[in-house]
Amino acid sequence: MLEKNNKKLINAWASFDWANSVYNLIVTTAIFPIYYLGTTQDFFGGEMIQFFNLTIKNSVLYSFAISFSFLIIVFISPVLSGVADYGGLKKRFMQFFTYLGSLSCIGLYFFTGENVEYGIACSVLASVGYAGSLVFYNGFLPEITSNKYMDKVSAKGFSMGYVGSVILLIVNLILFQKYEFFGFESGSSATRFGFILVGVWWMGFSQISFYYLKDRGQRKKISWSILGNGTKELRKVFKMVKSKFVMNRFLTSFFLFSMGVQTVMLLAPLFADKEIGLGADEMILVVLIIQIIAIAGAYFFAYLSNLKGNGFAISTTLIFWICICIAGYFLRDKVSFYGLAAFLGFVMGGIQSISRSTYSKLIPAETKDTASYFSFYDITEKLAIVIGSLSYGLIDQLTGSMRNSMLFMSIFFISGFVMLQLANLKKNMQ
Repeated sequence: MLEKNNKKLINAWASFDWANSVYNLIVTTAIFPIYYLGTTQDFFGGEMIQFFNLTIKNSVLYSFAISFSFLIIVFISPVLSGVADYGGLKKRFMQFFTYLGSLSCIGLYFFTGENVEYGIACSVLASVGYAGSLVFYNGFLPEITSNKYMDKVSAKGFSMGYVGSVILLIVNLILFQKYEFFGFESGSSATRFGFILVGVWWMGFSQISFYYLKDRGQRKKISWSILGNGTKELRKVFKMVKSKFVMNRFLTSFFLFSMGVQTVMLLAPLFADKEIGLGADEMILVVLIIQIIAIAGAYFFAYLSNLKGNGFAISTTLIFWICICIAGYFLRDKVSFYGLAAFLGFVMGGIQSISRSTYSKLIPAETKDTASYFSFYDITEKLAIVIGSLSYGLIDQLTGSMRNSMLFMSIFFISGFVMLQLANLKKNMQ
């Protein structure tokens, strides 16, 4: 059994955020979307590209690919989480998905635009690896700390992730801008090498967490009958959630506002490129601003939560998110976009950290099968991303403008805000 509130163990757990956040920032947010749009547009001579003989807009294809990757996790997570809890394999599954994701990132080095099917396949597998590892990583949170420090520890993880990803992003920015000095033929070659750096960083620093985190209980032999244990555990969690008024309302709210949060974060680079006209180097600068301010946001909202309660802290971020979506619809110039990006970074750090710690507090204290509980949490989030990104892509396809998609996201935040008020979260949750 892991020792709760052990500083060394908490730091080791949080270091996994340091390791894997480089993927979420560099590949998902800052560099790969812009690189993908640029290379496919150059090769196919426009936004419309060929994907397995299907003609589709490149930004829409990317939105659908993101949705598909999270849909995979929705289907496999329940089975794997049950097996992980029953067989004492939580860390093993965490390792498997980490290696899948990091190796897929390295594989993106060979994507050059014309092999779009290969590029989408690698990006989907990398996304599956990232999302899959988080299910089991989050499951360790209630094992390493008590309710009293949950908000602070969750914020520490996200903050370490922001710091680590900023460092590697700066390295990638230098490589891109000074590619000749480092012996690259072009900025594109330097960008592709950056994907290798992400994979190596992710895999390498994850070893710190893998060394210190231990599976709870004795490992049991895995059989065919145990494979159904995951769905049984999920049904058990579902029944418990239905019987707990506060947790039920909170997860409903979380599902609604996650459709907006995750979609805006994942597809903001496409918006910046298509609607504002930001170049790759400018987008990297924007992401740096977001990440640095997100560190302050994570700790500020942890402090606000301790002062006024989790419900108040999350509600405050949702009001800000609604304003961001409405402002995004009207944005036309780069300077205004920089300001909005800073605002987004502040609330991004807050809502992710507080949502995770709030759910951890709501899990019954005697619970041992934490992976199953966080599998349910993760499925809620991933279904939200699937619906949100599909909605974003469909509106873009039908109207021809991402501005309409951005405005539509505000509906998810408003709905989440209303449901959260019905949850009536207390300041001190048991």
